[in-house]
Amino acid sequence: MTEGAGYITLGYLDVALAALLLCINAALSFSLNLGLGRKILIAGARMAVQLLIVGLVLKALFVSVSPWLTALATLVMIGFAGYEARARQETRFHGFWSWGLGAGSMAFAALVVTSFALSTAIRPDPWYHPQYAIPLLGMILGNAMTGVALGLERLLSVVYRERRSIEARLLCGAPIQTALQGGVRESVRAGMIPTINAMAAAGLVSLPGMMTGQILAGVEPFEAVKYQLLIMFLITGGTAIGLGAAVLGGAKLLSDDRHRLRLDRIYTRS
Repeated sequence: MTEGAGYITLGYLDVALAALLLCINAALSFSLNLGLGRKILIAGARMAVQLLIVGLVLKALFVSVSPWLTALATLVMIGFAGYEARARQETRFHGFWSWGLGAGSMAFAALVVTSFALSTAIRPDPWYHPQYAIPLLGMILGNAMTGVALGLERLLSVVYRERRSIEARLLCGAPIQTALQGGVRESVRAGMIPTINAMAAAGLVSLPGMMTGQILAGVEPFEAVKYQLLIMFLITGGTAIGLGAAVLGGAKLLSDDRHRLRLDRIYTRS
């Protein structure tokens, strides 16, 4: 560890010492027979490798400042976000839509909100500068991924569980939108809860990650607070847009032009 101009520079040994704390998780899993020890260690190693690679890629992107490379990095991030959202769902759509619905919803939300931030509050020159565009996109995309995955999982689970009551409403003449209304509301609520909890706890219970990082890097606390507020508002808006698009799109895929419930489009592991 070395001290720089107003901030402390970490060495690789410092990070390695902190990584030893993962052994506590592994030991707890072993003592309680949870079967999570191997997964925890693999996840930690995977995270370290991924972040090191990302660090190298970002360093190259910041030097080149190319709109095409920034666009390529954006597409890769969206693709992996769609894959991760799909992997978190026990119940999901068959085929392309198991990935495409989540990825498309997150892409729409993240691109809209990131473009809004870059053109209003941040205003870098050029506007697509990767030093600003990529971190903003990553934070919005990551949080939207959680909301979209929770929302789609809840929607499909509720529809599959309550399929008989939904079909009974359809037989009584209710349109598919009315029959699925309860599931749509429950899904949107479930997807928004993590973001709402994060906003409610910020400051009183925890210091958010971005704010903590800026303070440790020597930024004046009130400036860090303003940036954190900006990010939290962007994240909340992006999550709402992506979640709404995913759940409404999912409800559309669960029906057809004849207002029938299409359970054949759902795959469940249970």
